[in-house]
Amino acid sequence: MEEMDLYNKDREKTGKTYIRGSKRVEDSYYMIVHLCIFNDQNQMLIQQRSPEKTLANLWDLSCGGGSKKGETSSRAIERELKEELGVDIDFGEIRPIMTANFDRGFDDIYIIRKNLDIKDLTLEKSEVQDAKWASEEEVIDLLKDGKFVAYKENFLRLLFDLDKDLRIMEL
Repeated sequence: MEEMDLYNKDREKTGKTYIRGSKRVEDSYYMIVHLCIFNDQNQMLIQQRSPEKTLANLWDLSCGGGSKKGETSSRAIERELKEELGVDIDFGEIRPIMTANFDRGFDDIYIIRKNLDIKDLTLEKSEVQDAKWASEEEVIDLLKDGKFVAYKENFLRLLFDLDKDLRIMEL
C-alpha cells in the first residue's frame, strides 16, 4: 500500500494523502518522477516492465514511479533508481529538466548522462525484467510496434534532443 502526498493545482501540498490505486480525490494531484539515463553514444537506458506490473512487458524510460508521502522529487527519483536498477546516485543538486502536467498530477523528468554497464545493474524483478541501451530510432521503432509505453513520439524525440543539446549532467 503506497501512500502519496496530494497537491493543489499550484503544486502546494494540501496536507491530504492518497493511497495508490484508490478512488481519485477531486481537485487534487500527485507527483510522479521519471529518469532518462543517456550514455556517450546518445543511447537511452530503457527498461522492460515486469509481467506483474501495469503496462506489463512494455519497454519504458530508464526508471520512474510515484513519490511517497513526505518525499521530495529528488528523493523519489533516487529511491526509484535504487529500487528498480540498483544504482545509487545523489540527486540532491540535480533538478528535473522539465515537469509534465497530466490530468492527475505532475511528472518531474530528470535527464543525466552516465555510462552504466548493463551487467552491473541489479534489476528488481517484481518491477523490471530487462534493461538495455537503445538509440532514438530503436525507441521509436519499439513505440510504433506497440512494445514501448505509449508516450507521444514527439515527447520521446524531445528527450533525446534535450540530451544532445544540453548535455545535462555528466556523472
